[in-house]
Amino acid sequence: MIVSVKDQRMLLLDEDNRPVRMYPVSTSKFGLGNRKGSNRTPLGKMTVARKIGGNLPSGAVLKSRRFTGEVLRPNAPGRDPIVSRILWLKGEEAHNRNTYRRFIYIHGTPEERMIGRPASYGCIRMRSADVIDLYNRVDAGAEIMVTTKRLPRRQVAQLERPSFSNFAARLAGRGSKKVGPAPQLERNIVKANTRWKVSTDEAQRYKTLQNLQQGS
Repeated sequence: MIVSVKDQRMLLLDEDNRPVRMYPVSTSKFGLGNRKGSNRTPLGKMTVARKIGGNLPSGAVLKSRRFTGEVLRPNAPGRDPIVSRILWLKGEEAHNRNTYRRFIYIHGTPEERMIGRPASYGCIRMRSADVIDLYNRVDAGAEIMVTTKRLPRRQVAQLERPSFSNFAARLAGRGSKKVGPAPQLERNIVKANTRWKVSTDEAQRYKTLQNLQQGS
């Protein structure tokens, strides 16, 4: 995992360093640092020491890492507890060794409207749906790097490429006025999908999507 403080985003990578998912996050509104009581987000290499909350519902309120029994909706007014999941981080460098003792987590927040900008008290906040997805994808011991640099362009670009299956599904939901009757739409999708799979040129892939949208 890479967390870019500048981008306020997290990039999840697989074992071969290929991008898997990208999530918006929120780091500390007090800035960056390692001093105890500073409420700042630590930089550098860390690992997931513990995972907490695996069977809890989305929005489950956690106090001292225990489920209180309360479940909150996103953006519940006047509420800002830890919710849904906790990935407790441990520092792996000299300057951030106290990360675990500072109770620095990746966790869910009900204040989802604040995600994408610094708003936390030192932890890395995520939307409930995103932190649950991340929790299910990573194991204890997973590495995370928190950096002031932007996320790597090439890996970000791979995730931002248009997905043919998602595009075709959205297009099919627009109805027959733009794309013709269902049998014709199906033939268009099959034809375009064949072109999509064999094409390695990015411009040609976009052209394929445009042709499909026009029903050609």
